[in-house]
Amino acid sequence: MEKLDKDLYNEKVQAGKRTYFLDLKEKYNGDRVIKITESRKNGEEFIRSTVMIFQEDFDKFFEALEKVKANI
Repeated sequence: MEKLDKDLYNEKVQAGKRTYFLDLKEKYNGDRVIKITESRKNGEEFIRSTVMIFQEDFDKFFEALEKVKANI
């Protein structure tokens, strides 16, 4: 039997020709993962890129994101 991720929260950001999907998921073992997907149209097809941020890296990731935000 396949063990599926549980969706905890989803956010969609429309940004011109791109759409970003931010998904907070819970793995079957209880760990949480943030999945960030960018989707953009290229002609008649959609190109998708995905990054996974694992629970043990949340603090480092958000700290780095705050530093980037402070320098905008």
